[in-house]
Amino acid sequence: MGEDGIMRTPRVFLVARCVRGLESALGTEILRTPSATIDRIGHREVGFRVTDDDIAPRLRTADDVFLPAHRRPDIGPHKSDLPELAALAREFDLADLARDRRALGGPSGFGDGIEISASFLGRRTYNRYDIEDTVGRVLAERAGLPYHSRRHGAAPPPGHSGWRLTLDGTAATLLLRLGRRPAHRRAYKNVTIPGTLHPPVAAAMAQAAELRPGQRVLDPCCGAGTLLIEAHHTAPGTTLLGFDLAPAARRAARENAGPLPVTVRRGDAGALPLADRSVDRVLCNPPWGAQVDAAGRLAGRPERWWHELARVLTDEGRAVVLLPDASSLAHALTVGLSPVHVQRLSLFGSRPLLIHLERRVLAPPKGRGELRDQPPVAAAEQRRTRRSR
Repeated sequence: MGEDGIMRTPRVFLVARCVRGLESALGTEILRTPSATIDRIGHREVGFRVTDDDIAPRLRTADDVFLPAHRRPDIGPHKSDLPELAALAREFDLADLARDRRALGGPSGFGDGIEISASFLGRRTYNRYDIEDTVGRVLAERAGLPYHSRRHGAAPPPGHSGWRLTLDGTAATLLLRLGRRPAHRRAYKNVTIPGTLHPPVAAAMAQAAELRPGQRVLDPCCGAGTLLIEAHHTAPGTTLLGFDLAPAARRAARENAGPLPVTVRRGDAGALPLADRSVDRVLCNPPWGAQVDAAGRLAGRPERWWHELARVLTDEGRAVVLLPDASSLAHALTVGLSPVHVQRLSLFGSRPLLIHLERRVLAPPKGRGELRDQPPVAAAEQRRTRRSR
């Protein structure tokens, strides 16, 4: 109860982890929860507070959500400093942490075992596995459970409680996963194919598109359907349409979408079977050869993808795309699509660009009647037509 006599619901501190480059998107999503406030935004994480009545909102842009266990100053860069991390794993009440996790809607206890993932910034003479084994063995001993080491590449068995340790040069922070499994895993993701998109990135793209019910949303290279499914969860009531030339991709998209209102058809992204100005939003991770090669008309002329996007988007349309680099943006500008926001991500060893594009409005010269939303090529064609009259 506050000093004014009003009963207040306790606020709980949580940490959400994300893909590098999505920190702002994650923070924005957190603030959509009415009770949420943000304490800090750091490297791949956002610390925030929510009330007990609004615990751990379903954050679709988060890789995971954690309950802090303990925090202390970061250790030194040498292997001889590792025992300090063992001390960190002993300096908090394990039973209190288990009760807090359960009260926040998490599972009881620590499951069938302990598994931990570590990351650090800066040069050090030890690796992540040295960190994980140092802390994980202490946690397992305290909990009376087996410890699973990631050192040899084996995935943790189901049912183990997930822990996270970060060393950021200032602090060593030990976290316990709030849920049974990482937040980035989706129940709908039953079928994957090469090049399938990380769901939190797809969710960030859908949220950036500012979707509204009633809009027509297109993914011209839909793959396993991740972008369209995340679009549905972002804004139910949109019309969702995906095209792909690969039968395996279409099957995967349909199975993943299940009963959701997602329409998947065979179609060439270089010659979409859609009318001009018929799509409000485009979400796409195009096949530019990193994991999946372009097919159909895009195989020989990848710039056709940009021409089709510009053709089908409405005058107020927006495209949010994931590109390996900025080299193809010249084609976007040629057809009258302008990038209004560019964000570099760090995703599984690659550094793609998440780009928002809108139709460029071109003011006609005085005395001319070119349409204001025409790209330069179309405007030039109109001028040539007039001169020939």
